[in-house]
Amino acid sequence: MIQHRTMLAVADNTGAKKLQCIRVLGGYKKRYARVGDIITVAVKEAQPYGMVKKGDVAHAVIVRTRAAINRSNGITVRFDDNAAVIVDKESKEPKASRVFGPIARELRDKGFAKIISLAPEVV
Repeated sequence: MIQHRTMLAVADNTGAKKLQCIRVLGGYKKRYARVGDIITVAVKEAQPYGMVKKGDVAHAVIVRTRAAINRSNGITVRFDDNAAVIVDKESKEPKASRVFGPIARELRDKGFAKIISLAPEVV
């Protein structure tokens, strides 16, 4: 579960290294975000010549969480870190050309097929 002020790793090649959640989108008083939810983030660390720089505010979709994901078939999936992919504000397409690390299968149901196709492994 991701909430306000949660620090996240970046799972793409936009140049950002660390993100901080500053808003969970999706309704009045929504407190927690899960895999597949869109959040507003602030870039806290970035590479010198990337697409985004330190201090930028962007939208991101959560692709991995340390909190367990319970599936309808009884399987529970948990990752080692909290990670997100920076997406475009209007089209919800990823800004990056590559995605790193395993990605949760729940993203396909939420309509992020482009992120699924860029990922090296879907869990």
